Amino acid sequence: MLAASGFYESLEARSKRLGDGIVAALGETGAPATAARVGSLLTLFFSRDPIADYAAAKKCDTKRFAAFFRAMLDRGIFLAPSQFEAAFVSAAHTDADIDRTLAAIRDSLTVASGAPEAV
Repeated sequence: MLAASGFYESLEARSKRLGDGIVAALGETGAPATAARVGSLLTLFFSRDPIADYAAAKKCDTKRFAAFFRAMLDRGIFLAPSQFEAAFVSAAHTDADIDRTLAAIRDSLTVASGAPEAV
């Protein structure tokens, strides 16, 4: 499967679609968060500032990430429970999976945006 023609291009296309969809959802909802993607690895940080290192990541709003995580679970999307871990798009994910995930992300960002900020 990994050696199949177009495998990595297809994986990159699905990953880009999810990453671009997350960025669009952030814009649509006004959620105080930023998304990062490298290849098929993605993560969301509740900070309006870009995250370039661990020191910046530690300043993120973990209470809002927890609210987002719970909202995603409520919608049937299972993520790592910490914003310091990443999500991965795999060969098993379909376009329908990406669509369902993006719908859940939009709803969950709205829920998390109403969560109180960490002190």
